[in-house]
Amino acid sequence: MDQSNILVSEPVKQETNRVTAPQVTSTNANGASSPILEIRNLHTSFFLETGTVRAVRGVDLTLGRQSVLGIVGESGCGKSITAMSVMQLIKSPPGRIVQGDILFYRKEGKPPVNIVDLDPSGSQMREIRGGEIAVIFQEPMTSLNPLFSVGSQIMEVIKLHQNVSNSQAEQRALEMLEKVQISEPKRRLKQYPHQLSGGMRQRVMIAMALSCNPAILIADEPTTALDVTVQAQILELMRELQNDFKSSIMLITHNLGVVSQMADYVAVMYLGQVVEYGTVRDIFHRPLHPYTDGLLKSVPVLGRKASTLVPIKGMVPSPTAEIPGCAFADRCPHVKPICRQQPPELREHAPGHKAACWLY
Repeated sequence: MDQSNILVSEPVKQETNRVTAPQVTSTNANGASSPILEIRNLHTSFFLETGTVRAVRGVDLTLGRQSVLGIVGESGCGKSITAMSVMQLIKSPPGRIVQGDILFYRKEGKPPVNIVDLDPSGSQMREIRGGEIAVIFQEPMTSLNPLFSVGSQIMEVIKLHQNVSNSQAEQRALEMLEKVQISEPKRRLKQYPHQLSGGMRQRVMIAMALSCNPAILIADEPTTALDVTVQAQILELMRELQNDFKSSIMLITHNLGVVSQMADYVAVMYLGQVVEYGTVRDIFHRPLHPYTDGLLKSVPVLGRKASTLVPIKGMVPSPTAEIPGCAFADRCPHVKPICRQQPPELREHAPGHKAACWLY
């Protein structure tokens, strides 16, 4: 299934919600052979009076060292809940990790830590959260405290994870604001979140997340609320900082243009499950799953007439629904009887390229 005719080769610089031909970086081989995070058969559910919401249904993912894993899919497919599970931020009740493993390889060659086994409020999880695995949320104004200056908030994170004095923490906060290329960093230290633009607030969040040199950075829709010019600047900044800090990035987004520019590997999620996984080139040039193919055909592409956009028909099933077969069956143009009877397994159909589909 060759989709190369819907891709263009010009890089995404001005409009990051347009899809371009991706380039796989040299980190792929290293990332595949040396994982820093492995998610195995993860199930996360929310137990409500009206029913059980199965937000994550058996997710398997691998994040390689110094690589970028893009997680894409429609709203409600479980992308953010997967990230929240990694950070042990699922509010209980009503949410709970029902089963599965989240293996964090803190040091290469050493046994991993299973995050699922840690107490969410315990000292070991607090040490990992923010210190070794950091997160950038979608909307900075919901994460930054309006009552404190941005400098004091960055300093708080630094002092929580490092044994430094106030003056050392302030110097480190200033260095981080300089690294994220924010204008007049000394003045910004004293300012409050409402005094900054959306792009500046996002830069502050990146500075805060990277202030303790985390091994993993989880970016949950980091550019959604920004205009396309600022989006391009933030993405370029994240790439530069990843090279500087030698970190791994889990990038959660619905924007395929962002994925084509940033990711080494891509996981496509649908209704709490990974339906396709592969290199960014495989996903964009040789999509296997009909849902991935539908996503690529339903976004605008430079050089293609708007009339050729093909939306994915139907609606995503309810997360409370018990589906005996493939969750995408009712929307799939290639549905077969077995699709409604038995769920397909995520299997490798080419080296490093997996799909959960009965077509193969």
